[in-house]
Amino acid sequence: MDIPFEDSFNVPSSRIYQDSLQAIQLQTAKYILTVSNIKLKFRRGSTIGDYSITTTTTTSFSETVVEAVNVGIFTELAKKYLMVYTSPQPLKFDPLPVFFEGNLIITCGPPPENLNLSSGLTAEWRLNGQVIPGDDLHKLQLQNVTATLTVLKVFSTDSGLYECTLKYNNTAFRQSGTFTFSLDSLCNDKEFGVGNENDEAVGPCPKDTVGNRTAVCRKKQTGTGSWEIKTNTCILKPLQELLVQSQNLNSNSLPAFLKVLSDTTTNSSQDVIGSPANIVATVEILNNIAKLNISITATLMTDILLVAGVLTGDGATASWNSLNNDNQTIAITSTSPPANSISSELLRSLETITTRLTNESFNIVTPLILLNKTILTKNFDADFAFSNSSVGVVIPDSDGGQRSITVLSFASMDNVLPPRDANNLTGNVINGRVVLVYSNGSVNNVLFKFAVKNNTLANPQCVFWNFSLFNSVGGWDNKGCKLVSNINKTVTCNCNHLTSFSILMSPYSPESPVLSYITYIGVSISIASLVICLIIEAVIWKKIRKNNTSYLRHVSIVNIALSLLIANIWFIIGAAISDAKPTNPPACNAATFFIHFFYLALFFWMLASALLLLYRTVNVFDGGLSKTSMLAFGFILGYGAPLIIVIITIAVTAPKEIYVSDNGVCWLNWEESYALLAFVIPALVIVGINLVILLVVIFKLLRRRSVGDAVQAAERHVLVIIARTLAVLTPFFGLTWGLGVGTLANPGNMGIHIAFAFFNSLQGFFILVFGTLLDKKVRSELTMKSQSSRPGTGSTSAGISSRFDIFRNWRKPRDGYNMSSSASGGPHSAANSR
Repeated sequence: MDIPFEDSFNVPSSRIYQDSLQAIQLQTAKYILTVSNIKLKFRRGSTIGDYSITTTTTTSFSETVVEAVNVGIFTELAKKYLMVYTSPQPLKFDPLPVFFEGNLIITCGPPPENLNLSSGLTAEWRLNGQVIPGDDLHKLQLQNVTATLTVLKVFSTDSGLYECTLKYNNTAFRQSGTFTFSLDSLCNDKEFGVGNENDEAVGPCPKDTVGNRTAVCRKKQTGTGSWEIKTNTCILKPLQELLVQSQNLNSNSLPAFLKVLSDTTTNSSQDVIGSPANIVATVEILNNIAKLNISITATLMTDILLVAGVLTGDGATASWNSLNNDNQTIAITSTSPPANSISSELLRSLETITTRLTNESFNIVTPLILLNKTILTKNFDADFAFSNSSVGVVIPDSDGGQRSITVLSFASMDNVLPPRDANNLTGNVINGRVVLVYSNGSVNNVLFKFAVKNNTLANPQCVFWNFSLFNSVGGWDNKGCKLVSNINKTVTCNCNHLTSFSILMSPYSPESPVLSYITYIGVSISIASLVICLIIEAVIWKKIRKNNTSYLRHVSIVNIALSLLIANIWFIIGAAISDAKPTNPPACNAATFFIHFFYLALFFWMLASALLLLYRTVNVFDGGLSKTSMLAFGFILGYGAPLIIVIITIAVTAPKEIYVSDNGVCWLNWEESYALLAFVIPALVIVGINLVILLVVIFKLLRRRSVGDAVQAAERHVLVIIARTLAVLTPFFGLTWGLGVGTLANPGNMGIHIAFAFFNSLQGFFILVFGTLLDKKVRSELTMKSQSSRPGTGSTSAGISSRFDIFRNWRKPRDGYNMSSSASGGPHSAANSR
């Protein structure tokens, strides 16, 4: 209460005591029905009233109830007295810590809704008891029932106790908090100043460069901080001048311009290639030159190739990696493309400039790029060699008439172009020289002979750079190109068009004994678990036919186990076929067909089980489809749908000999036909559907807590078992085959292969445990079967029973509920508000 304290307030006959007591009695009667005694006492601090209550039960009260009582008492007394509600929550300071001259925002409120403070209230801020006025350094705002104080520049004098008071009529809401100014900043240097973690600052460029740099304050593991460059648009002043000049070139100014550009990039090569911004600026200059409709002589082309050689050298690898992995734009000019397309723009510029060469034959040799332009009427056959590799280009006889062939061979363009292919896979390596071929005539048959740079790589792909891939970012594509041979460290490719070509090869994954052991031992364990599961189901089969839902659940489990068992058997057969020399393609096709079919059947039977669960839950255990109808639906979905998918897959891909993988494994093809998607997509879609069904069923079961007769109780038990089985198997199978997709995305990662083999081997075991053994009725039937088959000694049956009790005890919660009641009351106190 905002009134001076008097000792007389503690006299029970005083008005304040009576009013306060009546307010407490009124509010506790609303929320706490078992109050037996109330104690009230006032003390100084304006006037603070403390009260405690004693109840006739030992039940504790929630924070919500306590707050409702306090607010109710406060509201009731506010009708007669000026009341101040002191919030138990401190003011919110953002950010923390705050350093010298940093910004600080302090938020006050909102007050509890029950206080009925309207939007017409006023706000007052105090620091160490002194009122804070609004000025150039302190911005006060009040929106609805929330007040904010913004300190635009924090100094040491801004430390202390902040207090905010929101007033409306006889009611006030007060909130306080202590702020401590931090003398030590996390990041502090001359260029970017001081800052806290994740703060951003703009700093100047180094000497002889123009632009700006943005840095972020990062905290290190040692606890110290430093500014890390986020964006850098600083470029050399000479490059900036050349960039501006390149927008206004003509045939007269171009020769001198290219000479200066060549000298600048060559003399300052380390500065150019060490900065992504300088590389972007240079590529934009070449882009502007490519847009000119001017003939390029051998002399001019030599300067251009010297510039390109600087950009493609080994020293530029780090800068190109940074650009290729960045989808933002380094805004050197208003037309700058995204950073990850700069490499593509460089190659496009060189291709365009090549088309402008004068109509004469000549050779240009630079340290990193070779160019040959030939005017011919017959075939073309030439080798372009560097110190450690070469590439040969063969173009058969033309159809008559004169034509020109221009070939550029790059020693280190692999530093520039990322190895991503049309499938967006980056596990490959550019393992040959990049060669650009252009002709002013029609060429639809060209042969390339690439000398491989790394003999440890395998699986060559003949590719060209497709500028339109990935929304014009660009990538390697194999359309129109095919592998002819891979002999004696030379890969021969044939293509039906001209552009920039190379070969992609992937790391060779050696045979791993660990992977083999995990695979074969795991599959054996899985097969053994599935056999045990089917034996158990056969033993108890007659006992589970009484309840339709239970019967259909076990039908699903049997078919899930049977499908995985047959798939595992065919997996072993397929592995034997793959290892055989020579391989047997028809047998491998058959193995792939059955592995594909039964793995799909496994997932579709899981879907059937989930749909059964959903149907029986939504229909509230009443009537509906007959057992025969649901059984027919299960078999049609479980085996019919997979059969259709498998037949369509083999019909589309087998005639083109792209049904089975070409890496010697009896499994669906990925690289050429994407036949593997016929398994991956249905499997992952079913996983998603099952998870949605589980959420719906769990929601329904939680809302339907009460159980009627014994039949409904048994039905509910079966549904819970089905839900639990799906809740475990669905994400487990999803994770397993997600790892399977990972082995395709990163085939050289042995860790993913081992993880996939491990989880794949546990599938049968999980079906046995969660589909069968954790069902208490199954265990009960097995116990009775065991007892009836071994009569005579109580110890035997008890031993069997105790073994099955392991499962029961394992499933019990570790903690229980201990409920008791007492007639004696216990005190419950809650502090009143000021």
